[in-house]
Amino acid sequence: MVEFHLAKRMKAFAPSIFSELKTYKLQKQAEGQKIIDLSLGSPDLPPASFVREKLATLASEPDQYGYTLSGTQPFYEAVANYYRRAYGVDLDAPTEIVHAMGSQEGLVHLPLVFADPGDIILVTDPGYPAYEAGLAVAGAEPYYMPLVKENHFLPDLQAIPTEIANQARMMILNYPGNPVPGLATEQFFSEVIEFAKQHQIVVLHDAAYSEFYFDDQQALSFLAVSGAKDVGMEINSLSKSFSLAGARIAYIAGNKEMVQKIAQLKSNLDYGVFAPIQAAGIAALDRAEEIGQLVRTTYERRRDVFIAALKNIGWTVDKPSGGMFIWAKIPAGWTSKEFCFTCIDKAGVVMVPGPAFGKNGEGYVRIALVHSEEILQEAAEKLRSVIEISKLP
Repeated sequence: MVEFHLAKRMKAFAPSIFSELKTYKLQKQAEGQKIIDLSLGSPDLPPASFVREKLATLASEPDQYGYTLSGTQPFYEAVANYYRRAYGVDLDAPTEIVHAMGSQEGLVHLPLVFADPGDIILVTDPGYPAYEAGLAVAGAEPYYMPLVKENHFLPDLQAIPTEIANQARMMILNYPGNPVPGLATEQFFSEVIEFAKQHQIVVLHDAAYSEFYFDDQQALSFLAVSGAKDVGMEINSLSKSFSLAGARIAYIAGNKEMVQKIAQLKSNLDYGVFAPIQAAGIAALDRAEEIGQLVRTTYERRRDVFIAALKNIGWTVDKPSGGMFIWAKIPAGWTSKEFCFTCIDKAGVVMVPGPAFGKNGEGYVRIALVHSEEILQEAAEKLRSVIEISKLP
């Protein structure tokens, strides 16, 4: 057996709480316990039938299996048309869009383009764990911008020390968010643009949940705000909004010079997304309004049913205005991790402790609305025993 050397950088990639939760869930299932898993944000709705048909038809064609090298021009045109229809944003398809193998791939590799080892990147806390992975790959250092309820889960740009802001190379934002499912305002994005210009910072807005908005309050594209393309880009995925999570297709759009540098990096890393998957993405984007309406109707109803069911057992949580998660404050007397593992033990319900997304997540859990209304109601009722324990002196 070879005694291999483990690179020091692997210290930044320790096993996650998600792996711990999965192991514990499988242990409980092996013991015969019924488990309802609300931990992973994996869409349970299938892709639209016409999207599946397009993928299946082209995948059977023998000439579809070569390298695409980059995004196909029809895919880029579909992205540009979608932005024009949805947000009134004009994108130059050949130069202002680059495809990625899912947003996680894009997010992890993107800091390599804009940050050297030791450079500072502004990230939110709580935030999506892939941001931290990207910083670790690039050797960059995070500066955490707290997201707190008192500020509507928006970072306070004025609280960032000038010294830090002047050193920062990038800022990563995410609205509607994961795990915090808030919405950004035009005023906030305008402040971000002014801040980025003042301190020469590249802005990346992660819009993976752009079609997940509720109560007729449409989520705002960063690129729809005046000046956005001067300072940054938006990354979006077809995984969540279009249920193509396993297909791994996404895109980055915005500032032409920035996008072309990302394309330059990617030309050294991969040979493009499978052509039939890009064609399926085109079919989805061309009928985004139809698909998006189904997504919003389904998840808004789930949100309302589940929050009402939780209130019925004595657990009152805030109603999200977007995203596919509930960011729920836990009852007093628990740490987030204690609460989550007790919920598995006593209720068979899996949720994610807030600190998995940053230290400011303590006191919260993330709940994914990835089951039917009936199963969500069952999960809430199963949680009753834990909530009753919480009320004991």
